[in-house]
Amino acid sequence: MGSNDARTLARALLDLCRSRKLMIATAESCTGGLVAGALTDIPGSSDVIDRGFVTYSNAAKHELLGVETATLTTFGAVSKETAIAMAVGALEKADVDLAVSITGIAGPGGATPNKPVGLVHFGAAARDGRIVHREHRFGAIGRSNVRQRSVVEALRMLLELARGPKPPTKAKPAPATGVHKRVARTPRRAAAGKRVPPKRAVKPKKS
Repeated sequence: MGSNDARTLARALLDLCRSRKLMIATAESCTGGLVAGALTDIPGSSDVIDRGFVTYSNAAKHELLGVETATLTTFGAVSKETAIAMAVGALEKADVDLAVSITGIAGPGGATPNKPVGLVHFGAAARDGRIVHREHRFGAIGRSNVRQRSVVEALRMLLELARGPKPPTKAKPAPATGVHKRVARTPRRAAAGKRVPPKRAVKPKKS
C-alpha cells in the first residue's frame, strides 16, 4: 500500500462525492495533513474538499474541533473516544457531509505499554448520523509507512461512507394487481376452454 493506492482511492472518492454533491473535511493528528494533501493533489478537488484541520496538540484538538478536555485526560489523544470526537467535531465545525479523523503513534517515540508504536485510531462521521471507528496496529514499520497506511485507511473509510448506508434487505414484492397478469377468465370462458368430463351415473349402494 503506497502513494499509488492513496491516489487511486482519492480519485474514486472525489468522483463519487462530486456526483453525490458531498463535501468533506479532515481532522488529522499523526498524519499532519497528508489525507487532505492526497485529496487536494488532484485537480478539481475544490468541488469536494472544504477544509482540513491539523490538530497535533491536545490544545488544538480541544480548541479547533471541540474535543472535551475530559475525553483527552481520561482516554488520551490516541483513543477511540478522541478519534470519534475529532471526526464529529470536524463535521460540525465545517458543516460538511463527511469527515474523517486520524490520531496515532507514528513513532519512533511516544509509545506506552498500552499504546505501542504503530497504533492508530480512525474516526469517520456522516451528516446522516453514521459514525465509524477503526483501530489499526501497524507495528514498528517506520514513521513514514505508518503515516502512509493511515492515509489509505482514512480514504477507504470516507469512500465507504460516501457510498451510503446499505439498504435493508427486503422480500420481493408481489406483482401489483393487473400488471403483467393474464386477462382474468369469466366463468363462461373458463368453461369453454376446459373439457368437462361427462358425469358418470352413480349406482345406489345395496343395503
